[in-house]
Amino acid sequence: MKRKIMVVTAAYGHDQVRAAGGQTAILPIIAEAGADGVEIRRELLTDAELKTLSTMASAIEIFGLLACYSAPEPLFLADGNLNPQLPARLEEAQALQALWLKVSLGHFSHTEQFDVLREWLDNSGMELVVENDQTACGRLQPMQRFNEACQMQNLPISLTFDMGNWLWVGDSPEDAAQNLASSVGYIHVKAAVAHRDSYRAVPPDAADSRWLALLKTLPNDVPRGIEFPLEGQDLTAVTRHYVELLREE
Repeated sequence: MKRKIMVVTAAYGHDQVRAAGGQTAILPIIAEAGADGVEIRRELLTDAELKTLSTMASAIEIFGLLACYSAPEPLFLADGNLNPQLPARLEEAQALQALWLKVSLGHFSHTEQFDVLREWLDNSGMELVVENDQTACGRLQPMQRFNEACQMQNLPISLTFDMGNWLWVGDSPEDAAQNLASSVGYIHVKAAVAHRDSYRAVPPDAADSRWLALLKTLPNDVPRGIEFPLEGQDLTAVTRHYVELLREE
């Protein structure tokens, strides 16, 4: 079975997506490049698109693509409580006919609300994947603590492993892979290089071999999402190059 490659629409840049007419307008590029699916970003949706997610779902299906849905929101708020917007985000993911909803962890502190979370997930029938973001909440220690709690409580949540974000928070991607690999359900592929006092994302073949080596330590059978900049005169050709690279590696 061939490995599934998703393309994150934000990889084309917010300005490019808006100039093209929104995320639906990017679908032909992704489909023609041979990708399996698209990651739709909530922050790039217009108000009109948010009200017509089923129309976008139909377009995604017409192009023969799978969908996943990313919302730039935490699972847990600063006070440690579950994000009350999660049921609405799960509904949006359903309307999009997405494979899963992706959120960041946020301020996880206790498991008292796991029963509520389980009920929300059961009611929606939607999978949830939790990503390590570029904040202190996305560091290895809280991600590991949350992951262990999910396993203890048999909560059906997997992780999105963003290969580059570990550097932004000062953690080792290799250590993270060693500790979390068995729970990873989706990989955000990107390399990162030092830039001023932080990092910037780059394609994995534009950096040293560390990133491709890291990829080999992660599960081989989970979807991989392209989340590094896709730029060039022929975006279809550029996208196809990386779809094929990530399918082979």
